[in-house]
Amino acid sequence: MILNGYNEELVETIKGWLREDVGAGDVTTNVTVPADSKSKAVIHAKDHGVIAGITIAELVFQIVDPELRYTPKVNDGDAVTPGTILAVVEGSTHSLLTGERLALNLLQRMSGVATRTRSYVDALEGLKTRLVDTRKTTPGHRLLEKYAVRVGGGANHRFGLYDAVMIKDNHIKGAGSISEAVQRARAVIPHTMTIEVETENLTQVQEALQASADIIMLDNMRPDRMREAIALIREQAPHVKVEASGNVSLETIRGIAETGVDVISVGRLTYSFESLDISLDLNEKKEG
Repeated sequence: MILNGYNEELVETIKGWLREDVGAGDVTTNVTVPADSKSKAVIHAKDHGVIAGITIAELVFQIVDPELRYTPKVNDGDAVTPGTILAVVEGSTHSLLTGERLALNLLQRMSGVATRTRSYVDALEGLKTRLVDTRKTTPGHRLLEKYAVRVGGGANHRFGLYDAVMIKDNHIKGAGSISEAVQRARAVIPHTMTIEVETENLTQVQEALQASADIIMLDNMRPDRMREAIALIREQAPHVKVEASGNVSLETIRGIAETGVDVISVGRLTYSFESLDISLDLNEKKEG
């Protein structure tokens, strides 16, 4: 079964989403479609884009009805055009219609993230700068959206507040200074965990360098100021990674990358995407 090998938490989350949608039952299907009806459904793209979530859609249908037969016609990461058949699902018409909306919602959203990510990756073609996402994800969808970023060719920043130290402006205010914040963090975290410091000007960059930060983020800096900051960092601590962040768009990302930063984080990958237009059509009824 497809359920084997999937994250148990994800399976339970999808079951919860189905309960939210189906409730006590699919009233319309129950009163209009014979209980023994069998159908073949075709999932197809109605837009240009990059597909992500083809197996997640399968998981939805499997949870609804393990007897449904799901045949993918594309793989995650494939570029598609309008009319491309993504998958075929066969079995109980009731089950197909019950799982349709959630399967499409997830497939559309994830493909939208992958498509947006691919456009940013393409803008960086030929450069060594790495594109990463942020924690600006839809609540409950982080695992899926961050997976979709990887499908689109990007990489993941930290998954949550638990897997890296990232000292931002409010942490600095709370601790009193960058130096104090880094010192407190270094005293208690494991040696395998990195410390990143968000900086807004050259004075803060210098303080982060003196505090021995592992990664320095240049937040909302102009490209010319970024070059100054990078020159300072490369001179004093060439091993330190440099990340750029803040209002990065398709129009500005290449210019930012050309300053020499190692990483660019883009929140728009997961909070400002447009879902891909994907539909499911019953195109063939089968004898029960």
